[in-house]
Amino acid sequence: MPTTESILPDLKRVIGVSDLPDEHLQWILDHSDYQEYEEGGILMKTGELAESMFFLLEGSVSFYMDIQGKLVHYFEFGNDTTNGGISGLMPYSRMKTSPGYSLAVGKLRVLRLHKSHFPELEQLNPEFIQRLIGYMTERAKSFATKQLQDEKVNALGNLAAGIAHELNNPAAAINRISTELTKRLSQNYELTEKLLKYDLGPKQLEFIRRMLLQKKDVLKAPMKLTSMQLMDKEDEISDWLENNGVQEARQLSETFSESDMDLEDLEKIRTQLGEAPLFPILSWLENLLSSEKLLKDLNDASCRISNLVGAIKSHVHMDRTQDVQKTRLHRDLENTLTLLGFKIREKNITVTRKFIENVPDVDAFVGELNQVWTNLIDNAIFALPKGGVICIETSFDAKNVTVRIVDNGPGIPNGIISRIFDPFFTTKKVGEGTGIGLDLANRIIKKHNGEIKVNSMPGRTEFSICIPISHQTQSKDSPKTS
Repeated sequence: MPTTESILPDLKRVIGVSDLPDEHLQWILDHSDYQEYEEGGILMKTGELAESMFFLLEGSVSFYMDIQGKLVHYFEFGNDTTNGGISGLMPYSRMKTSPGYSLAVGKLRVLRLHKSHFPELEQLNPEFIQRLIGYMTERAKSFATKQLQDEKVNALGNLAAGIAHELNNPAAAINRISTELTKRLSQNYELTEKLLKYDLGPKQLEFIRRMLLQKKDVLKAPMKLTSMQLMDKEDEISDWLENNGVQEARQLSETFSESDMDLEDLEKIRTQLGEAPLFPILSWLENLLSSEKLLKDLNDASCRISNLVGAIKSHVHMDRTQDVQKTRLHRDLENTLTLLGFKIREKNITVTRKFIENVPDVDAFVGELNQVWTNLIDNAIFALPKGGVICIETSFDAKNVTVRIVDNGPGIPNGIISRIFDPFFTTKKVGEGTGIGLDLANRIIKKHNGEIKVNSMPGRTEFSICIPISHQTQSKDSPKTS
């Protein structure tokens, strides 16, 4: 082990203590333990008691935050002006245990000063203690910034995965429908060829055509029957078809039921056909009706994709200026609900809307305001158990528009509700939030000259956001929140 005389020159090169009197440096030497570590050596592990401050005589220390068992690089302690070559526990720090791993970078030589000596060090040199608090503050800011960035990336990844899932469903449906339509088109040639073998007159074909057009309109409207009623109708039609010698009665009855055909329609067809057999004409009609239904499903799936893409573009404010612009809050809220739809369905959450009519457009930094809706609605989803309810209400007066986001979750405990808008305060695990934070939401609303309030009790948590209709005090050159 080197002598204190040989260590003193190295200690004088540590930026954080380089200007201290020799007697104070000697005090640090007398009260510290000298330690050496090879590359990758572990100074601290997750959960170990944080009891010492380290003076870096040689080498540096990499700190890896333990995030749900995964080590993520957060900070590099070196002999520089940012942290002064000092790491570990600082005086007045509230850290009890290490939140991650501290590893040696290169050959590392340190002096370890136990926290039991901090009071004596403060009496010896109060100004040095203030310097250490400064280092600790800058370190906390860097940690918080890194944490916020990591959560944003994680939240963006979760949102992107959800959107990909949302897009995959209609895309898969389009692929399935195109395959089925190809088969139906091929069948149509075969069925039409069989149909032409029978001597059907113009009146009969015109009757079938009118019925087809009528049922085509029915397919465009939502089915009004319950599942049980639809099954009963299928059984009724299937029995009629079997009694009239029609093959494949079950397949035909399913299509006819969904197209709102009934026994009266089938009787009319039989009357019109006269002596011609029923099966060829009903098979041909079923194929056409099924094709029409597939075309409707194809349109629904493609519209779903278009709506999702539109919601994404509007939500992130693509192809639009970043200056203040008029925006429709109801549309913005609906887009947010669309993008978070996978989370809402995953928990079987009911969303109710109490949107007042004729809400005026408001002046806003639209992309930033949409971050607020995303954060607050995502927080409500997170807080709710399966089967919960979110209610979104709007109102306005001559000057302001108010949006209320209410959930029936367990509520925010009284002990922390006063802190929820504090910078970086969260009750969630790292990576579970949206990464925006209520502090950022609060600052965005203030940037719009508005106000955000919260009231909470078990069974009802309400965030109330009041925004001026006209935004006059911010210029386009105002610094933007990021």
